[in-house]
Amino acid sequence: MYGDIYSRAAGRSRGAQRFDEYYRCYPLVMAPGAERPELNYGSKILLPPSALDKVSRLHVQWPIMLELTNGSQGTHTHAGVLEFVAEEGRAYIPQWMMQTLKLDVGDMIQIKTTSLELAKLVKLQPQSVNFLDISDPRAVLEKAFRNFAALTKGDVFNFEYNDEIYEMAVLDVKPETAKMGVCMIETDVSVDFAPPVGYVEPSRQTQGSGTSTPRSGRAVGGGLPAGGLLHNQGTMAQAINYDAIAPGATTTSVGNFQGEGLRLAAKKGSKTGTPKPATPVAGTSTNVKDVVLPRRKNNNGPLPLRLPPNKLFLGYEIKPVKTAADKEREAAAARQPHFAGQGQTLRGGVPKKKGDGDDEAAQAEKQPTENKGRRLDGRNV
Repeated sequence: MYGDIYSRAAGRSRGAQRFDEYYRCYPLVMAPGAERPELNYGSKILLPPSALDKVSRLHVQWPIMLELTNGSQGTHTHAGVLEFVAEEGRAYIPQWMMQTLKLDVGDMIQIKTTSLELAKLVKLQPQSVNFLDISDPRAVLEKAFRNFAALTKGDVFNFEYNDEIYEMAVLDVKPETAKMGVCMIETDVSVDFAPPVGYVEPSRQTQGSGTSTPRSGRAVGGGLPAGGLLHNQGTMAQAINYDAIAPGATTTSVGNFQGEGLRLAAKKGSKTGTPKPATPVAGTSTNVKDVVLPRRKNNNGPLPLRLPPNKLFLGYEIKPVKTAADKEREAAAARQPHFAGQGQTLRGGVPKKKGDGDDEAAQAEKQPTENKGRRLDGRNV
C-alpha cells in the first residue's frame, strides 16, 4: 500500500520536471566549427553537451520542442535542437530569431522544453513583392520548411532561393493555442498567402469597342459632335474591306468570269498576239505560258491598283496637247529625206544598184561555154 503511494508520487514529480535553463545567445555564424550559413534559414539551435545530459535524465517528449523567451522584452518563439556542440553557457540561434526576440549578442535568454500541436494551417505574408517572381512558391516553401522544427505567430523568418533571400512573416497558425506555436515536423500543413508588403492591386481597365479612337456619341441637343460622326468600322482598312481586295488575298472570286478565253500556249501561225492585262499584278510574270488568273468582279468602282513592293503611285504621266506649231514641225520633219548619202563597200568600190547583178548573171547564162580540154602537164591543147 505504501509502495503504491510512493510510486505514484514519484511519477508525478518526474512528470512535473522539465528542462529550464538560461543561456547567453549568439548568432549561428559565431558557432564553433566550419561555417554553415544554411543554418540561418531554419528554426533549429545549438546547445551545449550538458543540456543533452539533463534532457536525457528527464521524461521529455521527442522530438524536443523548446520555448525561447526574452523576459526583458516580453517576446517568445519556439525552436528545435540541431546539435549539442555549443560551449557551456552558450546557445547559438539563427539571426532572424534574434531579431524576432529583440536580442543582442550575449544577452541572456530562457530556454525550456514544451509540447506543440502539429501544424494544420499557416498563413504567411511576404515582406517584398519580389516573392511574386517565384513561379512555384508552394514547392519552394515546402523545401524551405524542411529546416524548420516549429513556427510561432509573429515570427519573421527568411529562406534562400536562387541566391536571393526572402523574408516571410507568420500571420496566423492553426490549431490555435495559448503559445500560438505549431510543430512543423512530419505533418501535412496548408499554406495561405497574404498580399506582399508594398503590393498595389492593378487597376482594371474597362473594355472599349476594340478601336484606338473612342466611340463618339451624340452631342447635347441632338447635333453631330465636334469633328463629325465617327464610323463604327474602326479603321479605313475595315471600311474599304481591304482584306478582300489586297494583292495577297486568298478569297479570289472564281465565278462571274468577264473576259475572253486564252490559250496557255499560242500557235506558231497565230497572227493575233496575246493581250496583256491593263493593270500589272505585283509578283506575277508577264510570260505567255503563265496561267492567267481571272479578274475579280468589282461593281463598286475601278479595279484596285496593284503595285510591286516599295513603290508608290503618284498619278499617271501627263501628255500635253499638241499645238499647231508642233504639228507643223512634225510635218516638215516627215518631208525631209531621211538618208541622202551613198553606200560604201569594204573593198572601196561603189556598190551596185539593185538589178545590175541580176542582168550580168542572165547574160552569162546566155553565152555558150567553150568546152576545152587540158593536159596533165599543163600545156594547151
